[in-house]
Amino acid sequence: MSERSAKHSTFVIEKNYKHSPTRVYAAWAGQAAKASWFPKADEFDFRVGGREFNRGGPPGGPVFTFDACYQEIVQDRRIVYSYTLDMDDKRMSVSVTTVEFESVDGDTRLIYTEQGVFLDGLDTPEQREHGTKELLDRLGKALDGQ
Repeated sequence: MSERSAKHSTFVIEKNYKHSPTRVYAAWAGQAAKASWFPKADEFDFRVGGREFNRGGPPGGPVFTFDACYQEIVQDRRIVYSYTLDMDDKRMSVSVTTVEFESVDGDTRLIYTEQGVFLDGLDTPEQREHGTKELLDRLGKALDGQ
């Protein structure tokens, strides 16, 4: 049996977008808009208690499962959700994420805070933070392309 471990971590990423908080929030709240920068959801129910679920991965590679539940939504201001991330049949992590949208001179400062437990060495906080930064860069490109 492999060694079991749990590594707790919190990271914060701040990004500025030259778009209004309403527009940046909409890129999280709408299924088609979110699919332009985040893996397309198999299920997308954007409401408190609603679920976002997707499963996929590289051809021939492991299957990753993202399973989120929205805990709090304040339109154009804040989204709080909890999620699990699995690789095949192994739980990689459990997280609580807060996404805040602040207006700065008509633009948006997005503050992304993730508090997670990373399990059994299958993922690390550093890898997750790096991947999240890449996703938030994709969000910026999607917003700029609209």
